[in-house]
Amino acid sequence: MKMIDDYILEHIDEEGSLLAALNRDAHVKLLYPRMIAGHLQGRILKMFCRMMRPKRILEIGTYTGYATICLAEGIDDDALVYTVEVNDEMQPFTTSYIEKSPHRDKIRIFWGDIEDLFPSFNESFDMVYIDADKRDYCKYYDLVFPQLEPGALILADNTLWSGKVVEASHLPSDRQTQGILAFNEKIKNDNRVEKVILPVRDGLTMVWKK
Repeated sequence: MKMIDDYILEHIDEEGSLLAALNRDAHVKLLYPRMIAGHLQGRILKMFCRMMRPKRILEIGTYTGYATICLAEGIDDDALVYTVEVNDEMQPFTTSYIEKSPHRDKIRIFWGDIEDLFPSFNESFDMVYIDADKRDYCKYYDLVFPQLEPGALILADNTLWSGKVVEASHLPSDRQTQGILAFNEKIKNDNRVEKVILPVRDGLTMVWKK
């Protein structure tokens, strides 16, 4: 499988020197570097933006800013990415890389809880990228959905959750897995949307509002 992964990365667009440096820095300085979007998913996010040309993107869960920069790369000069991160301890790391990006003027970063911040945005978002606390995916979905116009796209990361979604038993104490399971069932049964799970990395769900 690693050979296939390597082959894919060799035959898609490069991530660029800034994102490569961010990736290396994350693996040296951060406890959970695998949480970053990474080369392949970053190019996929950029391609979604190229195809949809959204004017306003909401990202829930900035972390290092890797995905944020990828989203900003793919949008027009008059479009914006609003990104929200609750863990303000990430601020020095994340801000330093976003400020180095040539697309920094298209990024608006907010530190705090999305539930507190979302009402103040007063924006109509064309795309939402969810990659934050897995326990709260259903809450994020319910928060943003009423404010999305028909045709908006929601992308939710980690929806296969390292294969735990198909394990025979799930501990009630494993709230992260329970959160992903609840979200997947919620989307499955929501007839207001069309949906598909892409088996990319840890699972990426596309949800299109009818």
